[in-house]
Amino acid sequence: MPNDPTPHAQANYQVRLDWGRPGLDRLAPADVVILVQTLGLLADALTAIEAGATLPVEGLPTAALVRAAAGDAAEVLVGGIRNARAVADRVLEIQTARAARTSIALIAVGYPDGSDAETLRFAVDDLLGAGAVIAALGDLGIDHASPDAALAGEGYRALRGAARHLLSASGTGRSLTDAGRADVVQAAAARDAASVVPTLIDDAFRAD
Repeated sequence: MPNDPTPHAQANYQVRLDWGRPGLDRLAPADVVILVQTLGLLADALTAIEAGATLPVEGLPTAALVRAAAGDAAEVLVGGIRNARAVADRVLEIQTARAARTSIALIAVGYPDGSDAETLRFAVDDLLGAGAVIAALGDLGIDHASPDAALAGEGYRALRGAARHLLSASGTGRSLTDAGRADVVQAAAARDAASVVPTLIDDAFRAD
């Protein structure tokens, strides 16, 4: 890996983690970008794909971030607790096909629109989702993680038994529950319950 062009680029590491559009801009370009919004983009994409549909980027609160990610990476995926192992398997497939070490940037969305730094929120739900994917990558031997990514991955390993409680007690989880969407929160905590990897193709998220 090349030396970091800036102290925060994490370019020396294969697995990287940062937050939102500012984080995407900070990180060195990666071969794969994995977007994590556990109780937003991931839930919406999986719901659409599991129903046999696609999720168009147009109109999404995260559209600006998604399109920025697409400009930086050959592959843009959506991951979290619910499909962590499937995402890790997909990354391994990409690396095998490339026959080269593949760099991975996990972007925890952390706030609704994915682009406004003034509203950046370090959401526990997205940190757990990113940690689940990082832990799953590590299980497959893709474990050369930056300190940021390593902390998230090991944090998830330590707390995964409490993931359901942590998601439901988070600010986002409580907001969804108050809005009558507790089922979304419960589903998001089900580790590896989904085998689908939402993949950005032609400006929409589709089944891999």
